[in-house]
Amino acid sequence: EARLVESGGGLVQPGGSLRLSCAASGLPFSTSAMNWVRRAPGKGLEWISGIYSDGERYYADPLKGRSTITRDNARNTVYLEMNFLRPEDSAVYYCAMSVEDQIETNPSPSSYDYWGQGTQVTVSS
Repeated sequence: EARLVESGGGLVQPGGSLRLSCAASGLPFSTSAMNWVRRAPGKGLEWISGIYSDGERYYADPLKGRSTITRDNARNTVYLEMNFLRPEDSAVYYCAMSVEDQIETNPSPSSYDYWGQGTQVTVSS
């Protein structure tokens, strides 16, 4: 079955850290670009970070300098390490795959070929 499964979300205090994971199965992971996109309550999709199949990576301003995206092709998994988290980082975080190895920084649901189910991140004291 082709799917993406995120994990690692949860409740964290301001200033804390989380590491999100996204495991792919039945998909061409190593040749695809992987992205992290979030949706905060009442807001639209916000692209956070992306990594091409060759490992080149990009970040959006909201988490630039506070996050690191990495991929492990042997495990078909992409990670997002987030540090110094703020309440405004609270959202559902999705991983999304582009089999064309593309990064779309203003995504719609149709921008990527596959999406995970999302993992909730809540930053609160």
